[in-house]
Amino acid sequence: MFNIITIGDAVIDTSVFIDDATLDCDYNHENCLLCLNYASKIPITDSFQALGGNAANVAVGTAMLGLTSAILTLVGNDANGKIIQDTLEKHGVNTDLLSLDKQIKTRYSVVLNFKKERTILSYHQKRIYSFPVNFPETDWIYYSSLSEGYETLQEDLLSFLRKHKITRLAYNPGSIQIKNLDLVKEVLLRADILIVNLEESEKILDTNLNKAKSVRALINGLLGLGAKEAVITNSSEGAWGGNREGVWHIASFPVEVLSKTGAGDAFSAGYLSARFYNHDISTALSWGIANSCAAISSPGPEKNMLNKKEITKMISKFSSIKPTTV
Repeated sequence: MFNIITIGDAVIDTSVFIDDATLDCDYNHENCLLCLNYASKIPITDSFQALGGNAANVAVGTAMLGLTSAILTLVGNDANGKIIQDTLEKHGVNTDLLSLDKQIKTRYSVVLNFKKERTILSYHQKRIYSFPVNFPETDWIYYSSLSEGYETLQEDLLSFLRKHKITRLAYNPGSIQIKNLDLVKEVLLRADILIVNLEESEKILDTNLNKAKSVRALINGLLGLGAKEAVITNSSEGAWGGNREGVWHIASFPVEVLSKTGAGDAFSAGYLSARFYNHDISTALSWGIANSCAAISSPGPEKNMLNKKEITKMISKFSSIKPTTV
């Protein structure tokens, strides 16, 4: 039996750090465009390849924190697919549910890093996903980003959960899934935990923060759609989490930001691991922020996600920053 099985696409990320570009923003410094000189050779300061994808990163992150983790994913039977499998296994993630498909390419993305932010060019290809008939027993399922063609897998997942009521579901919908809000809302009716960023929460609720007046109101809106617990992250503003008993907020730790890629996945791994160990929501927020801040202060291909001892040390280092009720 596993503690957690993650479901989602695994990706090879190529990170490129750009040295020469400009930003073109509106008067509110929003809706910014990254501008590069057309048909020019653009200098970079660094580049590397690494394992990416929500499900893969969370599988690795929860394994780092002591959970027995596995991943259900579909990759191409190519060099990148084998790199993904080897990397997951190196980090202690079970890959028995990883499928190699000769008919598809492994997903990849190019991450353009400039001024401590990132712009992601992501390759998606429609796939034929399948949910195993003999899906292993697990305490938690983390269901996240998939490409087009995920609908049948989602149906089978929800059918599995109806028959296995003690299996808990954490949901972090990807960009393709959020395009079909009806299907998102079907999953929310069964979700024990929903984790989204601020922009994703606004899309799901068809509103924005100005209209809602507060992140607490957005949390309550997501709970109203069926999620038992909802978490919203918002970059440097930190994270909010809540249920029917209340909503808590924690600020981000003041670390030097070197690369934001993978920050949300590191947060999810920390938060879910804390909830697996029966910590309350406020403690889980601390675990999530600690893990996320460790990741963003690490620029290289091996993101600095933490183990339990390191999580405790990180939280202690920034002990003045604590979750508060909102």
